[in-house]
Amino acid sequence: MSVIYLLISISIIVAIVFFSAFIKAVKSGQYDDDYTPSVRMLFDDELVKDSKKNGADKKTPETIETKIKTKII
Repeated sequence: MSVIYLLISISIIVAIVFFSAFIKAVKSGQYDDDYTPSVRMLFDDELVKDSKKNGADKKTPETIETKIKTKII
């Protein structure tokens, strides 16, 4: 029974270490994406025009990716 207490305490310590590493990464800007919003801004009007032609009302991530890939290539 004492082994269970030992394993639970070790798992809590490991979870705290991973959580603190995640918080540190978020605060340091590890997950900030500076490139994608600028690209979406450029293609926003074209997607609205295309979706009205096709009869679709909402933008799908697939169309955004295909627009970005076709413009870059």
